[in-house]
Amino acid sequence: MAQLGQDDPKTEVQNVRQQAIGGHAIAAALPKLTLGALVERIGDYWTLGVLILVIIVFGFTAPDFYTQANWLATSVYSTEIMLLALGQTFVIVTGGIDLSDGAVLGFSSMAGALVMEHMLHLRGISSVWIIVAGFAAGIAAGTTAGFVNGLLITKLRLAPFIVTLGMLGMAGGAIDLLHGGREIIDMPSQVSAIGNTVIGGWFPIPVLVTAFFCVVTWLLLSKTTFGRHVYAIGSNPTAARRAGINIDRHLIAVYVISGFLAAVSGLLVMARFNDASPIAGANDELGAIAAVVIGGASLFGGRGTIQGAIIGTLLISLLDTGLVLANVQPFWQQVAIGAIIILAVFLDQVRLRLKER
Repeated sequence: MAQLGQDDPKTEVQNVRQQAIGGHAIAAALPKLTLGALVERIGDYWTLGVLILVIIVFGFTAPDFYTQANWLATSVYSTEIMLLALGQTFVIVTGGIDLSDGAVLGFSSMAGALVMEHMLHLRGISSVWIIVAGFAAGIAAGTTAGFVNGLLITKLRLAPFIVTLGMLGMAGGAIDLLHGGREIIDMPSQVSAIGNTVIGGWFPIPVLVTAFFCVVTWLLLSKTTFGRHVYAIGSNPTAARRAGINIDRHLIAVYVISGFLAAVSGLLVMARFNDASPIAGANDELGAIAAVVIGGASLFGGRGTIQGAIIGTLLISLLDTGLVLANVQPFWQQVAIGAIIILAVFLDQVRLRLKER
């Protein structure tokens, strides 16, 4: 018999075994929990961290990076992609994709400029009404293209990739058909003022317009019933339909938003350069998709934010201008953006796998 105050040897062995088993279990569980929490945190903040790091690094390597001139150039340059990225966010959250918004940008600017060019030759019409009519025509062109995208996707049950790829070709061809593949430069002088006026020395009108739409789209996606339905459609369309959500109507609205914002971007580009170019918006859709993905949106739908798209766009724009100011070959910008996109998709996949466990 064991003496009083001493443990039975068998009991000691069992206690040691239980402690060892418990220790191994905790050790095995801790990495998973830590990794899961880390990925969730990184998924929310890593792009912002990279953006801040880029700003700091370029501030040291490029003396002109913090100047007013660079701010004006970078901010105005970023508005072209940012407006597309705002609309692309809605589309990607639903699980779709819009490959046509770059071409719709160019088509909208060409349509608006063509109307202004024709009205300039009419007598008795003020420049204000000419600009209003031209901008309205551009908005109508982009919105109509988005509506057609949504209609074909919902009513014909075609894949968004195929429909928007087809619209990319049609809008690109329509640009050349409208004016024979030539630029339009015959517009009221006030158009250039819209694109190049800087308020207070720091705030160009295109930046203020873009900031306005950033706020509006953020409220629409994150604070309204429409936005919640957009997320529901992207997360589980079958469940969304059973819950009574009119999926077709919402998808059409989403593509209309994308087309409308592409048109706004096209008109601002036209105003900035005071012409409508047949190559305006070429390949911009790739930049917009990259910005949204870098900002944390999932290409499988159900996740994405406006603030993420804004951060992704700023990151791309700062990499572009910062590398130029740092006398680095611009080709490295494409390498850096490609690496960031791969990292963003990798983190998204890791997050999904951890949730499935």
